[in-house]
Amino acid sequence: MKSTTISELAKELGLSVSTVSRALNGKSVVREDTRQLVLEAAEKYSYVPNEIARSLKKSSTKTMAVVLPDISETFFGTIVKEIDRVVAREGYMIILADTHESADNEKKYLDMLYTRRVDALVLATVDCSGNTVKRFMESGAPVVFIDNVPELPELDAITVDNRKASRVAVECLVSRGHRQIAVIAGSEKETTGVERLAGYEEAMEEWGIPVNAELVVRGDYKCESGYLQMKRLLAQREENPFTAVYIVSEKMTYGAMKAIRESGLSVPEDISVVGFDIHEMGMEPRQKLTSVRQPEVEIGRKVGELLLRRLDDSGEKADRTERKRLFLEPFLEEGKTVKAL
Repeated sequence: MKSTTISELAKELGLSVSTVSRALNGKSVVREDTRQLVLEAAEKYSYVPNEIARSLKKSSTKTMAVVLPDISETFFGTIVKEIDRVVAREGYMIILADTHESADNEKKYLDMLYTRRVDALVLATVDCSGNTVKRFMESGAPVVFIDNVPELPELDAITVDNRKASRVAVECLVSRGHRQIAVIAGSEKETTGVERLAGYEEAMEEWGIPVNAELVVRGDYKCESGYLQMKRLLAQREENPFTAVYIVSEKMTYGAMKAIRESGLSVPEDISVVGFDIHEMGMEPRQKLTSVRQPEVEIGRKVGELLLRRLDDSGEKADRTERKRLFLEPFLEEGKTVKAL
C-alpha cells in the first residue's frame, strides 16, 4: 500500500479520524494500546503527515532542497552556491542535506522533505536504483539529478559527460608517451564510477593499449580509499609496472599522492598523476595537480534555471511532458604532475 491519508488510515483501523489524529500528534489523551495500534499501522501503511495540509496552506513553500553525499567536496559546494544564486532571484530558499554517502540517510531526508512539501529537489543520489526518490518524483515536485543518475525511465539530469572526462585524462597521458596507465576508479554501484571506468577502457582501446586488469582498482571517493588503493598498486608494481595513474575523484587523488610520497617516490619523476575535480583551495601544497574538471558553475546555473522552468510563477507544479538529460563538457586543467616520456 502506498502512502495513505489520515482518513484512509482511520478507516483501515475502524477508528475516528480525530482519534487517529490525537494518537499521531501525541498532544491529547489516548489510550496507550490505541496509540501503539495507530503508530504501528502508520508505519505499515507508510503514512506521512503533510505539514502543509495541516496548516491549510495551498501556496508554494518557496523552498528547494539539495541533498548531497558529501557537502565538504568543493565540487558540490560550488554547484549549490550557483543554484542558490539563480533561484534566489525568484524568492526561493535552499535547504541543504548531507547523506554521508548513505542510502538510509538519503531516504530519511527525502521522507522529511516530502512531509515539508518543498517545491523542488536537487539530488546527488547514492541509491542508483531510484527507490529512495520514487515517491518524491510521483508527488509531482520537480526533481533534478546531478552527479549520479538512478536507473529510472524518465528524469531530469544535468551532469558532466563522465566517459569523455576519462578519455580526456587518458589522452593527456598517452600524448606524453605513457602506455602503462593504472586507474583508481569509483564504486561500481554508482553511475559516476561505472561511466568513468568505461571511459578509461574505451580510451585505452582507441589508442590500441590493452587494459591490464591488475592495474584497475576501485575506491569509494574518500582520501583513505585513494591511499589504500595506491598502496595496493605500488605493492605489485614490479609484477605489473605502470608509469602513470588516473584517479577519478579529488579526495582519492589526495590520498594517492600521500601514498606515493610515503613510498619514497616522486610525482611526476617516478609516477605521473592525473586527478579529477582538483580545486585550488584544496590543492596539494607541493605542486599543482593536472586534473580533469567539471564545469560546476555551469551545472549549478543550468540546474537552477531548469528548476524555475519546471515551476510556474505561483510555485505550483507545472506540466512537464518532456524530461531533460544534459551532458556538459569536461575540460583538462594542466598542472605539473605529468611527465613526458
